[in-house]
Formats: sequence, structure tokens, C-alpha cells
Amino acid sequence: MSQKLTLALSKGRIFEETLPLLAAAGIVVMENPETSRKLILPTNDPLVNVIIVRASDVPTYVQYGAADFGVAGKDVLLEHGGEGLYQPIDLNIAKCRMSVAVSAGFDYASAVRHGARLRVATKYLLTAREHFAAKGVHVDLIKLYGSMELAPLVGLADAIVDLVSTGSTLRANHLVEVEHIMEISSRLVVNQAALKLKHKQLQPILEAIQAAATRIT
Repeated sequence: MSQKLTLALSKGRIFEETLPLLAAAGIVVMENPETSRKLILPTNDPLVNVIIVRASDVPTYVQYGAADFGVAGKDVLLEHGGEGLYQPIDLNIAKCRMSVAVSAGFDYASAVRHGARLRVATKYLLTAREHFAAKGVHVDLIKLYGSMELAPLVGLADAIVDLVSTGSTLRANHLVEVEHIMEISSRLVVNQAALKLKHKQLQPILEAIQAAATRIT
């Protein structure tokens, strides 16, 4: 008897860019999470459901087996730590970059060169801490969850560490990128127990998604 599979996705760009990969595996999500009030969405396959969760919660749902597999950004996985997760495929979707940005008038290079202690606002505490530690820069990290660009404008922070796609939001708020930390894309993550216990159902889907990701990218 076949076992049910649950896929964890977040709304927005990751959801939209995952759809063609799922289609290649023969899976079509039957409802749009932007218009549906449901948090568990059916697919054309009665044995596959999609749950809609916050992007930062995807690794947790997969780690604890509430979802068998999911799609999460590298940024989220670095902060989560990846415990209990198998990360077989970089899907190369939802691409962006992690960067340090400051107000246009702030002399970041000089501050770093003279050993100033910087206040840095971010929701990516682990990534930011490792980045600045590797450079020998002393920082006080301030955790924020949204509107990161506001922090330098009102004097809360000297710099921010955040995801940048086109850079238009930074420019609109008179901020400039001063350091590139890393490229970010989204990855398929799998619960390690599910990979063993549901291998027969799960493996063909993983292989089809991987093949589609290779073709698309």
C-alpha cells in the first residue's frame, strides 16, 4: 500500500518557481495559495499534499517529519543548521544574493579599516556573525524581521545584512551594497527517515525534479 507524501512550500517566488519542477514529476497543485484559505493544498495525485508554511519554518516541518520533503532557500537552511535534513538538490530557483548594505553617505571601508564596532541589523544572525568574524570586524547584531532598509535610515544600525535581488529597494532608500557575502538559491530538502521509509514513492519524484531542475537551469 502506497504511503502519503507531504511537501512543504512557502508562498510567493519559491512556490511559483517550484511549480514547473513539480509538473515535470507529474504533480500539479490544484489550488493557488495566494487565493485559497487552505493551508493544506491537494494535488492531482491523491497521495501527495502540499502544506503552505512560512519560508523560515520549512526546514523545521521537514526535520520533524510533519513534511516528507520541502523547498527552502540556502539562507534559511544556514540559519536553521540543517539538522535531520538531507539536501540532495540545489534547484537553482529563487536566486538572489546575501549582501552587506549601508546608507549612501556612510564610509564603510573606513569604519572597517579603523576597527570601529558596527551595529548591524539582520534576521540572518548566524550568517552575519560568521561573515564579520572571518573578517575580524567587531559587530553588535540587531535582529529584525522586516523592513531591514529602515534601520540605517533612522540610526538603528550602521549596516544591514539582507537578501538582494535587483537592488531596487536599496536604491529607493538610498542604500548601497558594500559587500557580497554569498549567492543564494533554493534547495530541495528531505526528511531522512522518509527517504528510507517512503523511498519507493519519494525517489521517483526526487529524480524527476532533479532532472527538470537540470534542464531548466
